[in-house]
Amino acid sequence: MITSVAFAWPGDLQTRTGGYGYDRRLIAGLEDLGIEVEGVPLGPGFPDPAPEDLARAEARLSQLSDGTVVLIDGLAFGVLDAWAQREANRLRIVALVHHPLALETGLDPARVAALRQSETAALSAARAVIVTSPGTARGLVEGYGVPQALITVAVPGTDPGTGPGPDPGEPRLAAPGDPLLLTIGTLTPRKGHDVLLKALKRIEDLAWRSVIVGSRTLHPQTTDALEAQIGRLGLQGRVELVGEMEDPAQLLRQAHLFVLASRYEGYGMVFAEALAHGLPVVACQAGAVPDVVPPEAGMLVPVDDDAELGRALRRLLEDTAAHRRLTTGARVAGALLPRWDETARLVADCLHQVAIGSDTAYDGALSVDPDARERA
Repeated sequence: MITSVAFAWPGDLQTRTGGYGYDRRLIAGLEDLGIEVEGVPLGPGFPDPAPEDLARAEARLSQLSDGTVVLIDGLAFGVLDAWAQREANRLRIVALVHHPLALETGLDPARVAALRQSETAALSAARAVIVTSPGTARGLVEGYGVPQALITVAVPGTDPGTGPGPDPGEPRLAAPGDPLLLTIGTLTPRKGHDVLLKALKRIEDLAWRSVIVGSRTLHPQTTDALEAQIGRLGLQGRVELVGEMEDPAQLLRQAHLFVLASRYEGYGMVFAEALAHGLPVVACQAGAVPDVVPPEAGMLVPVDDDAELGRALRRLLEDTAAHRRLTTGARVAGALLPRWDETARLVADCLHQVAIGSDTAYDGALSVDPDARERA
């Protein structure tokens, strides 16, 4: 088994997002397997670093010894294409792609094209690519020309003992008594909180309260826009933007259902967390969400459709039998999710194959995990 790996990430590893959470848990899991992980922080600004920050990141990576297996988070790797092409034969580069950079919401067409071009070039220099969902694997094969044999799917794990929640026959009510609609997601355009607020306005005649957990500082323009929207819709006192939380497990245990209107997800760790707590999910048919949330555990609606989102929320607030059925399905789905030690072992196996592979780039062929849910 491989004994050491360099792990490179952009920004602050302690940032409370799903991608950084995956990185932290993966590092811990690899270390639990006896693999020494050399952290390589790449600095700020990615995927839009200043030229001097990009140069420093490239120099930091180029200091790695010949033959080093280096795993690079895709938030940075997608714009390290020139560096990756230069170092492809000297280093054993593995890309970790949470979701393609060009699929971020709100980018102008020129930026989308530039990111797609740079990420395609960077990925062509990787000996292996680790992705967090089967959907992302399909997207890289179809849209970026990544050979299927180079991709390993390692879906995020869940923690044993976090769920399931209360018996599905019992009401899931949070003090002061109104059903809690819980959302966890950084306040960015891609998470679709603006669509959720419109949907909540449609059901303001019902009893509920909404708590949205997620960083208010990563994209302050979105935070300002959402606060203004809450005011315009008259939802003050019913919707709380509570910011980051170290551990939202207590809210997950209290919630009546989990709702997130993301416009795209490379996986969506928060959906898995909700299922692990036996919590029904209302979300959009976006990216990998259908891979994570089976029909028996949630209701998925079209992206950006606040009317359908509102109807789904109304049904699960008014129809006790439907809520009970989906709660049961969420408990079953949550029990089938992989654990973090399984995720780490999949990644370790990938890195080992790269470590013992040919000294020529592109020869570290690995097998795609065809269906993470069946494997779990």
